[in-house]
Amino acid sequence: MARDELADASDHLESAADETDSDAAAERLGELADQLDRLATADRGPDHGRLARIQSAIDEVRSGDGADVAEALDAADDRIDDYRADLEGV
Repeated sequence: MARDELADASDHLESAADETDSDAAAERLGELADQLDRLATADRGPDHGRLARIQSAIDEVRSGDGADVAEALDAADDRIDDYRADLEGV
């Protein structure tokens, strides 16, 4: 089952990784994009905790070396929020 919001978030993070001036931020964003890409097509969707950890990592990148790509990070974060809005639980 495809989870379009997570796939979109992955795409935004890939774009941010390509656009950032920081090698460290690019590497971290690429890792996060890969995680979201796998979660978008996994048999079972992620829970709130997993997504919260990913969003926390996005915030860490945004406040550090990824400030130059904040718009793309915000877009990815928004798409994760969109997915979480329909997710049961906390």
